[in-house]
Amino acid sequence: MRLARKRKRKSRRRQEGRKILELVPQYNIESGEDKPVTAARKYIHAIGIEPPALLVVRRNEHTTDRYFWAEKGLFGAQYVEENHFLFPSLKEYQPQVPKTQTKTPAFTG
Repeated sequence: MRLARKRKRKSRRRQEGRKILELVPQYNIESGEDKPVTAARKYIHAIGIEPPALLVVRRNEHTTDRYFWAEKGLFGAQYVEENHFLFPSLKEYQPQVPKTQTKTPAFTG
């Protein structure tokens, strides 16, 4: 007898962040002999990648690590998804919220 697995709740904030990161330039690389974060750093400096960018580093055939290259350094993509509002370079990728216009009463005097 198997118990039904409880579905993991997806946070709206993280989903929003994921959608934003999908719009950022993406680079797929292999880590080779280096650790994934080292491979990402070497690639960024070798190619001269400008932030913002998403790097998908393949560790082996089953595992990939995702990193976000920002002005202030390299971050784990999951952290950036959850805290995308902290990264100024992602502002241009965020969907614009229409501003509600408040009607100012006409001055009659």
